[in-house]
Amino acid sequence: MNVKSLQYMFKKLVFALSIISVVACGAKPRADLSDNLDGLKPTTQHEIIAKEVAGLLENVAYKKVAMSDSLSNIVFNNLIKSLDQGKNYFLQSDIDEFEKFRNTISQDFRNGDLSAPFYIYNRYIERYRTRLTYAISQLDTKHDFAKKEFYTPSREKLDWFKSEEEANNQWRQKVKYEILNLKLTTTVDSAESKLLNPNDPETPSLDAAKDTTGNKSIETLKKRYKNLLSQETKLNANDVFQLVMTSLTDAVDPHTSYFNPSFAQAFNEGMANTFEGIGARLMVDNEVVKIMEVIPGGPIFKDKSIHIDDKIIGVAQGEKGEFEDIIGWRIDAAVAKIKGPKGTVVRLKIIPAGQDLTAHPRIVSLTREKIVVEEESAKKEIKTVKGADGKNLKVGIITIPKFYIDFDAYRKRDPNYKSTTRDVRLILDTLKQEKVDAVLIDLRFNGGGSLQESIELTGLFIDKGPVVQVRDVQNRIEVDQDEDAGVSWSGPMGVIINRFSASASEIFAGAIQDYGRGIVLGSQTYGKGTVQSAVDMSRIISPTSRLLLKAQGAKDDTVPTGAPEFGQINITLGKFYRITGSSTQHKGVSPDIAFPTQYSAEKFGESSEPAALPWDQIKSSNFTKIADLTTITKSLTAMHEARMKKSQEYLFLLEDIKTFEEKREEITKVPIQIEELKAEREDNKAKNRKRVNEMLKSRNLPLWLEGKPQPKLDFDFVKDESIQVMGDYINLSKKIQLAKK
Repeated sequence: MNVKSLQYMFKKLVFALSIISVVACGAKPRADLSDNLDGLKPTTQHEIIAKEVAGLLENVAYKKVAMSDSLSNIVFNNLIKSLDQGKNYFLQSDIDEFEKFRNTISQDFRNGDLSAPFYIYNRYIERYRTRLTYAISQLDTKHDFAKKEFYTPSREKLDWFKSEEEANNQWRQKVKYEILNLKLTTTVDSAESKLLNPNDPETPSLDAAKDTTGNKSIETLKKRYKNLLSQETKLNANDVFQLVMTSLTDAVDPHTSYFNPSFAQAFNEGMANTFEGIGARLMVDNEVVKIMEVIPGGPIFKDKSIHIDDKIIGVAQGEKGEFEDIIGWRIDAAVAKIKGPKGTVVRLKIIPAGQDLTAHPRIVSLTREKIVVEEESAKKEIKTVKGADGKNLKVGIITIPKFYIDFDAYRKRDPNYKSTTRDVRLILDTLKQEKVDAVLIDLRFNGGGSLQESIELTGLFIDKGPVVQVRDVQNRIEVDQDEDAGVSWSGPMGVIINRFSASASEIFAGAIQDYGRGIVLGSQTYGKGTVQSAVDMSRIISPTSRLLLKAQGAKDDTVPTGAPEFGQINITLGKFYRITGSSTQHKGVSPDIAFPTQYSAEKFGESSEPAALPWDQIKSSNFTKIADLTTITKSLTAMHEARMKKSQEYLFLLEDIKTFEEKREEITKVPIQIEELKAEREDNKAKNRKRVNEMLKSRNLPLWLEGKPQPKLDFDFVKDESIQVMGDYINLSKKIQLAKK
């Protein structure tokens, strides 16, 4: 982005906002927080930051938004959802009372008035304490597990509780369900542990689940609920302010974010880029820890048996450590248990994506590693595939986890600085020496990185020409070019993408597709076509606001040393466009040969974000296509589809997608009657064993026998089939060349 232009806009904004800064201390608050003596209250600093952020969003952001009634409605919904997405705590009467704030919250931000969101939060905490206190009391009640009864784990699509009685009944069922689920899970864990460690002492049988006193399960749940209450007491006004500001920025744009000082420091110190643990980013969804992102190169990525949206319900240390239940934990507490020193073992209890908590959990053992994202390098492998004449063809696969560059070494003019393009150029030289017939670039789960690297990498496969267009906040368009003549690989090539290929990955894949340089395979990409800049809020806070803080003696003593005093905003200031003029925003890149995926556009990617910037189009840049691959793509697609009709893995994938879609639409009810739940689990286990054995049989591998641990299924169906497609591509290319002679 144009830094001078940005600085000029900031100076104008600071001057404009300084004129109205005194409003924050003069207006009457929207909500009265004085009655709740135990409730949290915003600080003067919070109020000033909120007002300044509102000014940035209205005057500087790429998508300038007014603090209007319609925006307030979105902010209100975001706030309620962030507090109680599963509708487990608030009553309908609470929501009715909050309606008076629905159309005014964003205007309140402009005035620095945070009383309404803090009022809502304080009510949430009241309900939260009430529900958990009731749950603890239910643990001392004898439950009838023979009674036929059904529990709804997710209430998101249901109405809010109409009364305390309705809420209490739901939580009674929840406690009963969790006692029963823990009993069955503990028994299964013991049985599986015996398979893995046959020399361990005898473990209880499944009949132990009939013990309705369930002391161990009850103690586990007491610990869980008390832990939840304890975590709540550790939250302070800064935590609430972060949540409130996220509700605002998410209403504007999913990639514009405000970070309070502590969050900003963590972000800037690279905590988001360094992982000493399992190599995943986690989230909490309805009190359950889920895999949000898999970090390429880490233990989970290598293991291949854990996937995005899988649930982690338990953690154990070492090969024999006892499992700790982590349902209901705060994300930082869960992460602290899962992370650990390099070389140590952690065991996770996993419920696969799309399955309920009653499903039979898998136990996965991982050895922790230190994963530094910036140091992830491109890697190669060579696979063979049969050609039309029966001879083996070589396909070189280059996996690129992200578009990286050692900025520090580059700035110091180190001639040996490390980057994606440099590494891939060396790999291509090696592949040419090994006489590969085609190259396949794997960009799955590559979330982006350096824009310049995506441009230079494209230059290894095309001659000079435009690669991407960028439009800034003043509608100026810059065309970024590959300036280097010549190519490093001129033979057949393909690019594999998926729903988590984003930003710089989309620029590279889009350019290869637009030039007709190679075949793009996989599934639609993320659709992240926006550019952000990180701004220290200290540059924005007006002189008048600083004077106000000084006069009131207002200072946040919790700001970590070295952290930005007023936090930081990552604000969207530009948008990417392909050389055809089509934005990568929202639509992303669609493959030439599509594979079905369980990661639907409705739940994952930019199109799942209500406030995402829309797709649009600008004028095409001046470029010349290298080839028209339309005809050859049709032939490749036909051969691919013929293979898929015979593929067991493909058919299973279609079944899974159908099941996910059905479950997403329905309101799931689970039995909380012991015999039914046991029968359901046994049925699921039998189906799982049958499927695993069919997969193993299709690959001529030994079957999973009764009484043996489940074998790891680390097949990569998409990559294997993409290699087959490249084999077809090589054969067709040879035929075309012969026809031209």
